Amino acid sequence: MLIVMEQHATQEEIAAVVVAIENRGYQARPIPGGERTSIGVLQNKGAVDASLFAGLAGVKDVIPVTRPYKLVSREFQPENTVIRIGDVTVGDGTLTIIAGPCAIESDTQAMAIARHVHKAGASMFRGGAFKPRTSPYSFQGLGKEGLDILARVRDETGMPVVTEVMDERNFDLVEAYADIIQIGTRNMQNFSLLKRAGKSEKPVMLKRGMAATIDEWLMAAEYILEGGNGRVILCERGVRTFVHHSRNTLDLSAVPYVRKESHLPIIIDPSHAAGRRDQVIPLSRASVAVEADGIMVEVHHQPDLALSDGAQSLYPEQFEALCREVRGIHKSLFSGSAVAAAG
Repeated sequence: MLIVMEQHATQEEIAAVVVAIENRGYQARPIPGGERTSIGVLQNKGAVDASLFAGLAGVKDVIPVTRPYKLVSREFQPENTVIRIGDVTVGDGTLTIIAGPCAIESDTQAMAIARHVHKAGASMFRGGAFKPRTSPYSFQGLGKEGLDILARVRDETGMPVVTEVMDERNFDLVEAYADIIQIGTRNMQNFSLLKRAGKSEKPVMLKRGMAATIDEWLMAAEYILEGGNGRVILCERGVRTFVHHSRNTLDLSAVPYVRKESHLPIIIDPSHAAGRRDQVIPLSRASVAVEADGIMVEVHHQPDLALSDGAQSLYPEQFEALCREVRGIHKSLFSGSAVAAAG
């Protein structure tokens, strides 16, 4: 349930509503807005009697929340969540481009790629210090050394860095280095990890599980918001189907659906969806065309020598072309929207 306060409701009236909610055994979650405050009613086992709160001073409306995910739902928060990381914003209508290698392999490798993608127009740098791999014999990442390299990339280029956390054990370490903490597809329903992410003050990028429904994905995000961290970016990265022409099937329909259901920003990772280089640019174009808030693309200056996912990594010159093309599509969409609004 969502209790919407009058525009000029006083702090005393808001506090009185919070007390009324908590006195009935529920949890109250105030949500300050641009014009008015709303208060979410959580921890209810079933329907809540709206009349208990509708007559309280300062209350404008009481709205049932019908979705199982409450805090992430558009019913609970109609306005888009905008996440700011330094000078970069996600979810405000701008196009966020995140790029870098699948794994940090060395200082030389990371710096070379970072300089390329920064010059081409990337606003954030991605790179794995800890790598969850299907095979225990595959490269598992450099660990803390990789995090140190990411910090040097940020210092030299000014780009915020995105890297994955594997488990609760190394969460504090990753949190100390990363500007955005990524929770990967294999950990989407690692509930202890999600709860720890809910206590973090850093933004969290939550990738969709490789066989997860959208409702399961949004419920995973609910764990993070319920813990107190509202700075969550959803990342669609393809789901497993019966096809063999790509590693996964990119679910572009997830973008308009999530936009309708949730206020959280959503980006797309076309590299892991495709699994092959020749599909990454077309899928990136499509991602922007369906109005994703951004894309996260793998780039490597020597993909044939990459220790992880070289086959899906773009060459720097391909990434330059991608940036030009997707920014053109985004500009066209934005201009079209502005013209339609003016008309």
